[in-house]
Amino acid sequence: MTDAARPATTAWPMLFVAWLVALAATLGAIFIGEVMGRAPCLLCWYQRIAMFPLALILSIGCLREDAGVRRYALPLALAGGAVALWHSLLYFGAIPATIEPCGRGPSCTSVDMTIFGGLPLPALSLGAFAVIALLLMLTKPKEQP
Repeated sequence: MTDAARPATTAWPMLFVAWLVALAATLGAIFIGEVMGRAPCLLCWYQRIAMFPLALILSIGCLREDAGVRRYALPLALAGGAVALWHSLLYFGAIPATIEPCGRGPSCTSVDMTIFGGLPLPALSLGAFAVIALLLMLTKPKEQP
């Protein structure tokens, strides 16, 4: 491969870190749900819908060293981040409980929404989506000839 045809390598480290964050969040959600037995609330499901594909999409982007993957991954990260922000605001009581979307199933604000002695899952999710979105925004797409 000639230098002119080689993809921009400056994007690869940021894509790789974004993929690691998405993979850790995905495996963490599966571990919490399946191994620890904590049922996800409605908002957790919406965040999973955004996070799980990110792990796959970003892995493909890393393998191909394709910074253009951000066109597909960034909307998912922003949408998941918006849901995680809403969930965090509900969890911390900034939004009145009457607006709470979880009518059936586990509560969005219960004690089950913490891990490691009090670390809120909605805040962890928000942090993961924010890091992924920031890294994707900083990724420089390959210049077209």
